[in-house]
Amino acid sequence: MSFALDAARAVWRTPRGRAGVLFLGFLVLLALVGPSLVPDPFRQFDLLELSSAAPSVDHPFGTDQLSRDVLARVVSGARISLAVAALAVGLSITLGAGMGLVAGYLGGAVDALIMRFVDGALAVPRLFLLLLVLAVPDRVPLIALILLIGTTGWFATSRLVRAEVLRLREESFVRAAEALGASRGRIIFRHLLVNATGPLLVAATLGVGDVILLEAGLSFLGLGVQPPTPSWGGMIMDARPVLDSAPWVGLFPGVAVTLTVLATSLVGDALRDVLDPRGA
Repeated sequence: MSFALDAARAVWRTPRGRAGVLFLGFLVLLALVGPSLVPDPFRQFDLLELSSAAPSVDHPFGTDQLSRDVLARVVSGARISLAVAALAVGLSITLGAGMGLVAGYLGGAVDALIMRFVDGALAVPRLFLLLLVLAVPDRVPLIALILLIGTTGWFATSRLVRAEVLRLREESFVRAAEALGASRGRIIFRHLLVNATGPLLVAATLGVGDVILLEAGLSFLGLGVQPPTPSWGGMIMDARPVLDSAPWVGLFPGVAVTLTVLATSLVGDALRDVLDPRGA
C-alpha cells in the first residue's frame, strides 16, 4: 500500500501525470454522480422538434436522431466504459500475474509449458479472436463481454511478470527466505509479487486505455455493448447516418474516447518513468 501511495505521489509531481490523473478523476466522478444530474439517457423528448437538435442550453451536447440527450448518453457511456475497463483489466492482470509468477519461479517444464501456450496465444491477434467469438451469438451479455476481454488480455502481462520474477528469484532476500524454509506460496506472494508490483501497475494503467478503445471499437461494429444501452462506440456507430447534418452526435463520444485513452497513456507513461530505475 505504501509503495502504491509513493508511486501515486511521484506521478502527481509530474505535469503529464497530474493532467491525466485530474481528467480520470473527473471522469470517475462524472460516472458516479453524473447520471443523477442529467436526463434519462433513454428518454426521447420530441421526435418532431428535437430530432438531431443542435447543442443548446437545454441540451449542451445536442440530441441524436431519436431526440435523446447526447450529454446524458455520453455520461452513461462513461460508466459503462470505465466499468468494462476496470473489471476486464483487473481480471487480465490477475491471470497474467498468477501465470507469470508460477512460470518464473517454478521454471523447468512448467515454465516451458506456460510460455509456449502464451507464445501461441500472442500469435493470434486479440481483435481477430474477439471478433471470431462475438460474431457467433446474436447478443452478448455485458458480463460475458467483460470476461472475454479479460481472459484474452493477460498473455503479455504474464511474460512481463515472468521476466521480473526470473530476475528477482536470484536476489539475496529470496535466497534467504528459501534457506529459512519459507514455503513456495509465501515466497511467491510475500516477496516476488510485492516486488513485481511496479511493472504490474504500469501494465494495468496502460491496459485501461487499451480496453476502452477495444470496447469502443467492438461496440462500433455492433459486437460490444448492445443498444439501447449507451456506449461511446455504439453512439459513434449510430451517428453515421447523420454525421453530415448533425456531427455533434458522433463528435462528443469520439472526443470522450480520445481524451480518456490519452489520459490513461499520460498516467501510464509517467508511472513507467517513475518506476524505471534507469530514469532516475
